Order: sequence, then C-alpha cells, then structure tokens
Amino acid sequence: MKQLKGLADKPIIGPLVKKAMSSLASNEANSIAEHFSMYLKPQIAKSDELRREVYKLRHQVYCEELHFEDVRQGYEEFDEFDPRAIHCFIRHLKSSALAGTVRLITSSNQEELLPMEQFCSHSLTDEKLHPKNFARSEVCEMSRLAVPAAFRKRQIDKFEGGATGVIDESVFSATELRCFPFIAICLYMAAAAMSYKTKRYHVFVMMEPRLARSLSFVGINFTKIGETIEFHGKRAPYYVDSRSLKKTMSSGYVKLLESVEADLFRNEGTTAESEDNYFGRAIALA
Repeated sequence: MKQLKGLADKPIIGPLVKKAMSSLASNEANSIAEHFSMYLKPQIAKSDELRREVYKLRHQVYCEELHFEDVRQGYEEFDEFDPRAIHCFIRHLKSSALAGTVRLITSSNQEELLPMEQFCSHSLTDEKLHPKNFARSEVCEMSRLAVPAAFRKRQIDKFEGGATGVIDESVFSATELRCFPFIAICLYMAAAAMSYKTKRYHVFVMMEPRLARSLSFVGINFTKIGETIEFHGKRAPYYVDSRSLKKTMSSGYVKLLESVEADLFRNEGTTAESEDNYFGRAIALA
C-alpha cells in the first residue's frame, strides 16, 4: 500500500492507482468488519460518568502524550464547547479501556459559533460552504478525535512532542492488531452517523490535508474550504455532507459503517438492518 501511495498523484496512472488502493482498502475493511465488534464497541457518552472517561482519555492523549495542552489538575481535558457536544467513544471490550473518542459540537443559534468560526475564521475562504450559510441547527464540527498510544500502530505526529504509540503485541491478539488502524476511521463514521441521526448534516472539521487525502481512498470525501494554517501542525478546514457518505464509500467500508451504526443505536430501535435506517433515507433523499 505504501508503494501505491507514492504513485497515486502521478499523471495517467494516478487514477488507476487510486482505484486499486480503494479496492484493497475496501477488501480489508470488509474483513475487519467481521471481527471489529468482537473486540471494539462504539458507544455514545450519555452519562456524566462516561463523559468523564472521555475527558480523561483526551487528557491522556492531548496533554500527556502530544503535549498540545497543559497537564490539568484532575487529569480531565475539557473546554467551553463540551456542554453542547455529542461525545462518541470506542471501548476495547477485553480490557474495558477506551480505544478512542471524538466529539460533535453543535450550534443552536448565531451566537453559538463553531470552534472553526471562533478561532480559524481567517482560514475560511469558500463562501459557498461557510458554516454561516446553513441553518444553525444543521451544522456541527467534528473535533478532539483521540486514539491513545496503546491502540496506535505507528507515529501519528511528526513534529516535536508527538506521541509514538507503539502497540504492546504481547497483550493484544493478531486479529485485534488488524482492527486497531481502523479505530480512527470508525470514529469518523460514528461522528457522521450522529450528524445524520440528529439532522446536523453539514459537518466541518479542521484536519491535516494528508489525513483528508487518506480518507478519500475509502470514499470519505471531505471538501477543503479554506487555507492550510499552523494549528498543532498543518491543518485546514474541511466540509462533508453526511447525507452523501454512503453513496461514496466503498462496499467494505459500508459494511464497517453498518457495524458502527448498529452498536451506536442498538438500544434506540435503529440498526443497520432496519428498514427505516437513516442512512438509507439519506441516500433516497440525496
């Protein structure tokens, strides 16, 4: 796969290489989907106790591993946006440890700006896809995606102070190790699922361009809507409409998405097989 990535932007052969990469990724995701729920379970943090677990994991990753924020008393990382955010996490079933988390920040009025609007407005250059153009009840921002070192396979940040995240292979099974690189992707899927469930279709996120490029190989196509800036590394504003997600994703990742969706909404009468599945309705309306 690494050799293929180097050819993906080449003229003439580039599109063929990207198609091959997408096919390989789809096949791998299809295989992972069969095992993912055996080891890892996506959930919504609906209680104060679960949200505190999320804050502690974020502190571990953002303050202790990456040093993006100062270490805090109580070892919980949270900010002014958390009270109006939906928090999702993935739990490793064998150890009960959190393997990752992400939040979806909502807005109910013009005064409740998304973090992107509040801190990075100067980087937003696409007037058509600016958050201000949509109903506030239909916008959200994905942020604070965090995967702890124990569940990362390789270095995720190249700059000084980045965490290395080596997996202890004596602790996890070979099948579990295959699942771990998909944790971040499944967190994006969980956030997208929540955005549609709550009808906040217009999803914004600040992320590395190389990450957006990687996600495109599996059919998660974010549109860049502004300039790349320095923000804990090179970051740029991106947008995606969650109603189009299942249309663009490869079949293996659709299966993985349905596994994530089933776990998130298992107790709410909404499953991947449900005739009233909200992703299915999204495709019909698109």
